Amino acid sequence: MKISKRVLKYVKENYSGVKHTTLNPEGPGVVRIHLIPPVVKEGEDIAPAVAIINGQDIIPVNLSWTILLSKFIDEVNRYSGHPVSEEETKQIVKDTCKRVRKVYPLLSSKIISGDIFTIMDTFKKIAYRQEPDEEIGYMSMGEYAPYMRAPHRMDLMVSTMTKDGKWNCNQQCLHCYAAGQEHAGETELSTDDWKKIIDRLREICVPQITFTGGEPTMREDLIDLIDYGQWFVTRLNTNGQKLTKEYCSRLKDASLDSIQITFYSHDKDIHNKLVGADGFDKTLDGIKNALEAGMSVSVNTPLCTLNKNYADTLKFLHELGVMYVTCSGLITTGNAALPGSESLQLSKEEMSEILSSAVNFCHENEMEISFTSPGWVDKELCESLSIATPTCGACLSNMAVTPGGKAVPCQSWLSDDVLGDMLADDWSAIWEGEECRKRREYSAQMSGMCPLRKGVIA
Repeated sequence: MKISKRVLKYVKENYSGVKHTTLNPEGPGVVRIHLIPPVVKEGEDIAPAVAIINGQDIIPVNLSWTILLSKFIDEVNRYSGHPVSEEETKQIVKDTCKRVRKVYPLLSSKIISGDIFTIMDTFKKIAYRQEPDEEIGYMSMGEYAPYMRAPHRMDLMVSTMTKDGKWNCNQQCLHCYAAGQEHAGETELSTDDWKKIIDRLREICVPQITFTGGEPTMREDLIDLIDYGQWFVTRLNTNGQKLTKEYCSRLKDASLDSIQITFYSHDKDIHNKLVGADGFDKTLDGIKNALEAGMSVSVNTPLCTLNKNYADTLKFLHELGVMYVTCSGLITTGNAALPGSESLQLSKEEMSEILSSAVNFCHENEMEISFTSPGWVDKELCESLSIATPTCGACLSNMAVTPGGKAVPCQSWLSDDVLGDMLADDWSAIWEGEECRKRREYSAQMSGMCPLRKGVIA
């Protein structure tokens, strides 16, 4: 797009990092906005910025609205820490208009203020899963890949699978993708080192972090780390066994945005067999406690031949009050690549039948469902079911940091050479390194196939 020298100078001077704000932080329907700046390359048009809503919806934003939204975020954040009054809202809009007119002096305050309310109404409707009045442009992650500085989500594997020569998880899941993999057993970083990495992630424009493992709740400092990451959209992946009422209260006080709990089956015997522990009751209590605490809860179920009666599990979860669920096939690394797990994998036909039944149940009962395994079912089936077709996001939408601080393509990719050291290496050397670019180019094809599936990568 052609822009004036004044605007180009402004963009170069003001868009070096992510800008973030939260609207209605104390009420229901929180809208968290991360504005990811465009990459400005000499001699090239400026790409759209993107606004990420609540860590999941990626909206392209043109240059003029990027500048407007940036100024608005700055003004809103001046009032952080307390509910904004009607008078303060008017002042925010007035000050935003004044600042925007320094860049676009021919625009009237009436037009600018109208655009502010249009943007906010649009983002609010997107966050609330309502149809926005404005037409939203679409840019796929593949198209946006050349302009990205970093992934939009980094998974922090804060806990190891083994520690001091012993198993370091309160379950021994039959399908654990991390078990036995080299980098899953590294020496864990200290609290201070993880905080240094969190600081780096903010500097390189990563807006969302997920605390995972291993089992992240095995770390005594987990809540401290979550609290330290409040600027980000934060998520916790856990087996739920340690989610007591008191622990959930502390997670909420630390401003954790959402929690995903792995639950294999409503059938206690099947669940316990798959997790390798007598953990059903504690996980069930964890789900109940998280819901009771008012947290945003999703429940994930990796599917195999033993728990293929998934519709009954969904009915069980619905009766508990769970409204968000995800399901997947098995990631064939770690334990899941061993004969005991591999023999329980579902065929494409079986998975398609289970997914169809699950989606129909969820639609009938106003539950939201996502299928997360690229290549397990046909794209046409996902389209017919009106669910997103999963694609590989390694080194594109997401990456991971191992327990010892190494950057890897995703949290399942723990056996190959690492991409770099998050404490020692320059980020651009990691992001623009040959191996990372190779994986990003693969993901940008949006091919719908996990590279870790046997036969995909030699």
